[in-house]
Amino acid sequence: MKVLQRIRQKIIDRDYYLSVHAEEEMVDDNLERSDIEHAVLNGAIEKKLTEDIRGTRYRIAGPAVDERMIYVVCRFKEQGSLLIITAYALEEEI
Repeated sequence: MKVLQRIRQKIIDRDYYLSVHAEEEMVDDNLERSDIEHAVLNGAIEKKLTEDIRGTRYRIAGPAVDERMIYVVCRFKEQGSLLIITAYALEEEI
């Protein structure tokens, strides 16, 4: 199973956790759990980050429920669950 499929399945199965940092960033950008789920289920892996000793992180770019583009950064925990490390809205250039 491809990585994005595994990540999406964890979201569908609700086998994921939000870090405190993710929750703080979500409040700052007015994002809800449903926005994170929508972005992962409808987005794409934009970058694979491999230099973290805790494990490979994946940055997914996708639409929130209101269609704003957001990033969701996640990684798999040792137990197999998904950890949402952070999530934030992309800033639009003016």
